[in-house]
Amino acid sequence: MVAVAILAAGRGTRMKSDLPKVLHTLAGRSLVERVLDSCSLLDLDRQIVIIGYQGEMVKQALSHRQGIEFVEQTQQLGTGHAVQQVMSSLQKYRGDLLVLNGDAPLLRPETLQKLVETHQIKQNAATLLTANLPNPQGYGRVFCNGGNLVSHIIEDRDCNLAQKQNRRVNAGIYCFNWQKLATSLPNLSTNNDQQEYYLTEVVDYLSPVMAFDAEDYRETNGINDRRQLSEAYDILQARIKDDWMKAGVTMIDPSSITIDESVRLEADVILEPQTHLRGNTTVATGSRIGPGSLIDNSLIGSNVNVLYSVITDSEIAANTRVGPYSHLRGEVKLGQSCRIGNFVEIKKTTVGSNTNVAHLSYLGDATLGDRVNIGAGTITANYDGKQKHPTTIKQGTKTGSNSVLVAPVILGENVTVAAGSVVTQDVNDNALVVARSRQKEIPDWHSQD
Repeated sequence: MVAVAILAAGRGTRMKSDLPKVLHTLAGRSLVERVLDSCSLLDLDRQIVIIGYQGEMVKQALSHRQGIEFVEQTQQLGTGHAVQQVMSSLQKYRGDLLVLNGDAPLLRPETLQKLVETHQIKQNAATLLTANLPNPQGYGRVFCNGGNLVSHIIEDRDCNLAQKQNRRVNAGIYCFNWQKLATSLPNLSTNNDQQEYYLTEVVDYLSPVMAFDAEDYRETNGINDRRQLSEAYDILQARIKDDWMKAGVTMIDPSSITIDESVRLEADVILEPQTHLRGNTTVATGSRIGPGSLIDNSLIGSNVNVLYSVITDSEIAANTRVGPYSHLRGEVKLGQSCRIGNFVEIKKTTVGSNTNVAHLSYLGDATLGDRVNIGAGTITANYDGKQKHPTTIKQGTKTGSNSVLVAPVILGENVTVAAGSVVTQDVNDNALVVARSRQKEIPDWHSQD
């Protein structure tokens, strides 16, 4: 049995924000959500979040997650005091308690899984996650005897010069035998520089206590200010991009590319510089994205090219070309082998296969069939000031340059719209529609000198 308690009560004054520190976002998810997700490989019996500053806001931010219990820490008097707040909630609990910091979002689920397994196999009273830092300044030092058994822990501010040479630090992440911890928590004192209840003091009352070193010390990084938040993002991005490159994705200038964890890529995808993939985006094999493109919550089929364009909440079928400088948004669906070109905006529109919208057009709330050709400057006038109206353009139809289709309107199959037309009524199949004034020439408009 394993329960988790996440310390999320602090304000985080160094963030310079009214938002609780644990609700600041890292790559689209809050810090505290990332900490909860780091427990994904554990079979948890209980999930407890200890709240304090703006506690209702933290509750609301986590309201979509199932099984979260909240315990309030009205005064922030240290990590030991925070864990004391769960004693009544876990009064009858008989398993192990994993204690995590709500501002440590880089923990790998595999690391926590190994920490808990080591704790249970060794039957430790407590197991600490530790890290060997290149520069341990500011962190509590962990001192061990043989077999990684912990003899004592000293906070950085309380270390003497010799003790500060130790690079093994306490990551603030623990796995406890809860019954043994519960008997020790009332013994905590404030005999330290900050006059707070340190959770590390329980090492003096528990045995055996073991240190478990994280393979990558950067996993244990906490977030205290905006600079550290930015550094955490770089670390997270490096992980994501390394994993995808190992899986067969080519990245040209990875340092300029960003990818959310929720994105899914297939082998032989090529990501050009300044490409940004967000949300639940999937890119199929053979597609080339970028340079200079943003794709958010969209499905990109195989062998698609997207150049200098923005695509959100849309689906692009195979062998389609988008861009440069196209904007697709709001549930656009493009069929196979389409061409969406320069300075084209498409919104909430379905486009059939082998259809071209090559340049300088706007299509909104429209349905296009197969083999449609939209001439340069064609727009759907879909908004009357109060409501949006649909436009239907059936297969094989062609619009001339600078055509305006005033919705609601239906163009039948194989219709040709003359350039410069303003179409306000439905058009039958196979028709030519000319909706413009006849050209008139007035001679001698300028008088002769």
